Amino acid sequence: MILKDTINKNQEEIIFILVFLVFIVFFAALPTGFEKQIYVNSEGVKAQVLSVNNASMYKTGMVTQGEQNCLLRIETGPHKGEEIEGVNLFVGKYEFDKVFKQGDKAWVLLEFNQEGKIIYANMIDYYRIHKELVLVGIFALVLVAFSGLTGIRTLLSFIFAILSIWKLLIPLMLKGYDPLLIGLIVGNLLTITTLLLVAGFTKKAYAAMISASVCSLITAVVAVIFTDYFHIDGTVMQWSESLLYAGFMSLNLTGIFQAGIYLACSGAIMDLAIDISAALDEIAKNNSAITRASLIKSGLTIGKAVVGTQTTTLLLAYMGSYISVMMVFMAQGTPLTNILTSKAISAELLHTFVGCLGLVLVSPLTSIICGFLFDVREKETQSL
Repeated sequence: MILKDTINKNQEEIIFILVFLVFIVFFAALPTGFEKQIYVNSEGVKAQVLSVNNASMYKTGMVTQGEQNCLLRIETGPHKGEEIEGVNLFVGKYEFDKVFKQGDKAWVLLEFNQEGKIIYANMIDYYRIHKELVLVGIFALVLVAFSGLTGIRTLLSFIFAILSIWKLLIPLMLKGYDPLLIGLIVGNLLTITTLLLVAGFTKKAYAAMISASVCSLITAVVAVIFTDYFHIDGTVMQWSESLLYAGFMSLNLTGIFQAGIYLACSGAIMDLAIDISAALDEIAKNNSAITRASLIKSGLTIGKAVVGTQTTTLLLAYMGSYISVMMVFMAQGTPLTNILTSKAISAELLHTFVGCLGLVLVSPLTSIICGFLFDVREKETQSL
């Protein structure tokens, strides 16, 4: 009987994974609605740098200005194999400027005349896709080698998350739909699919889904309240003004900022929810005499230990991206009050503590839900 139930469960999971694969393929083929070519009579290609000419480069203090001329061999597209001269323009900012050397791979924007001949080659940046694929491949191999079938399911959920963001979240926000509503829909969709893929159709997955969804909704509400309370708007986000200049003047940048706060902490909330749920599931399975109250108490005890490290992890994750800003403030001798009241740091504090609040709440909620789902006494009655 147990063997039959195990086989049926495995068949259900295999069917679910196959259906999910089909859904991923369909999702990948789904157009975003923004595939139009912005640059007319142009094409992006991969090219190899054959030689460089730095005669037009010069430094003014620490800033590099001028241009770098490179002889390139095109490696992709209709003009593959052709050798052309490319131009690498300097804008005087380290975050954008780069200096190529012989043998580098570059991503180049070619411009054509009406006859289709190349008239200009602008060297945009280093070509990194092949290197990124190497890193992704190493991650996938290590994950599958360590986790087996669970690792494969994790990869599927990872792919689905990327597609959901690229195919649903971003296009719908650009089309003017309410960003917080779209964020909630996509975030909960990712929570449900990820937990079903990783934990299967089990009570521990259901408990984690319910608690993670409720706590994520609470964080969204708190994010809205405190964004207004802190007098912070969406222009604090990098590149936000570029969206307005690109013709999307009607976008709700503050709503996008609030949706970003919710999405940023929803993953950590989901992680903690399944951690506690899985731990209580094991306790319930291995201790048939445990009562509901004892199971909930065990969940609260586990939660106290885990929440401390999770909130610190969230703090480090958020503040890690702002370490250079903090160094600039300290190097200039900026008073701490000025730092804490600045718009950028206030926004990061909002990100951090709203997420931490969700983490604190998800622990007791998951424990209580598990206490009612993992009813040991009901299990004993059914086994008699």
